[in-house]
Amino acid sequence: MSHPLSDRINSLPTSQTLAMAAKARELRAEGKDIIGLSLGEPDFNTPDFIKDAAIEAINQNYNSYTPVDGYLELKEAICTKFKRDNDLEYKPNQIVVSTGAKQSIANVAQVLLNKGDEVLLPAPYWVSYSAIATLSEATYVEIPSSIESDFKITPAQLEAAITPKTKMIFFNSPNNPSGTIYSEAEYRALAAVLEKYPQIYILSDEIYEHINYDSKPFSFAAIKSMYDRTITVNGLAKAFAMTGWRIGYIGAPQWIAKACNKMQGQVTSGANCIAQRAAITAVLAPVSKIQYMVDEFKTRRDIVINLLREINGFKVNVPDGAFYVFPDVSDFFGKTINGVTINNASDFSLFLLEKANVATVTGDAFGTPNCIRLSYAASELQIREAIKRIKEALK
Repeated sequence: MSHPLSDRINSLPTSQTLAMAAKARELRAEGKDIIGLSLGEPDFNTPDFIKDAAIEAINQNYNSYTPVDGYLELKEAICTKFKRDNDLEYKPNQIVVSTGAKQSIANVAQVLLNKGDEVLLPAPYWVSYSAIATLSEATYVEIPSSIESDFKITPAQLEAAITPKTKMIFFNSPNNPSGTIYSEAEYRALAAVLEKYPQIYILSDEIYEHINYDSKPFSFAAIKSMYDRTITVNGLAKAFAMTGWRIGYIGAPQWIAKACNKMQGQVTSGANCIAQRAAITAVLAPVSKIQYMVDEFKTRRDIVINLLREINGFKVNVPDGAFYVFPDVSDFFGKTINGVTINNASDFSLFLLEKANVATVTGDAFGTPNCIRLSYAASELQIREAIKRIKEALK
C-alpha cells in the first residue's frame, strides 16, 4: 500500500550530513568504533559566561512566549554586533530572530521566491540551500568551482549564470564545506556584476564569520549598492558552541524582515526564551572571549592538512575559515581498493566509513562531486586516529 505523502516531501532529499551521522550512529550501536568527522558541530562546551546568563534567565522566570521576531533587547544587541563587527547599520525592525540560522534562511526563501524563480548557488554550497530552494518551488542553478580556484567563482561565471528568471544568489563566506573566505575585493567584483541586475537579491550566510584564521571576512551588505538587496544571516551555533540552543537571525531590508516575521508567526512563532536571553550576552561579548576555540580550530586545521598531504591521491588546499577541509579525491575514482570499486565521491565516503570506520560526507551533497568533506570539530586525538585509519585503508 502506498502512502499518500505530498509531492513536496517526496521530492525533498534527505540531508547527506545528517544521513551520514545517522549511519555512523547505527554502526556504533553495532559495536563498531566509528570516528565521526561528518557533522559541523564544535566539540567545545558552551562558554560558562553564556550558561550563567541562561541560568539567570531561568531564575528570573523567563518562561513565556517570546515576540515572534525576538526580544527587543536581543534585536538591539544584534544591531550593536552588526555595527561593531561588520560596519552594518541595522535597526531593530530589520532584525528577525529565528530557531537557528537554517530557519532564517528558509524564511527568506519562502517570502521572496515564487515557482519558476531561479536561485544561483556557487558550489560548493551548504547541503540545505538546494533543498530550501526546492521547497520554495524555485529552481536552483549551480555555479561550479574547484580546488584549483580555491573554491571561488569568478565575476564572469556569475554573469554567465544569470537569466531573466534569476531571483536570488546565496553566498556563504567562510564557506561550508570548503572553508573558503571571499575577500572584500572579490566580493566587490561580484557586486559589480549584480549591480546590472536590480531584480536579484543576495542572501549572505555569515554563520562562520568568527572562525577565521588569516583574514577577517567581509559582509556583502557592507557594499553600499548591495545593502538594500542583501539579507545577512548569522547565528550563535558555530562560533559560540551553541548548536543545540537554536538561535539564528537576519538583518534585512525592513519589508523583508516584516515578511519573515509574518511567515515565522505561522510556523514556529518566537524562538526559545532562555536561549534568547543567553544570546544577548553572547552577541555583546567581545570576540576575544571565544578566541581560544578559534585558535584550537586553527591548530587542528594545520594537523589535518599536513596529515592528508601524506596520503597519495588527496589534493588539499588551505582553508581560511570554518572547521572543514574539502579535499579533491577524484584520483581514486575508477580504482578498486580492498575489493571495493570507487566510482565517485559517494563510493569513497562509504568506503571510508566501512573500511576505515571514519564518517565523512560526499562532495555530491555540496554540488562538488570530486571532493569529500571532513570536519575537524573533533579532538586532536580523534583527528590523528581518523587520518591514520584512512591512510591504512588506502595502502
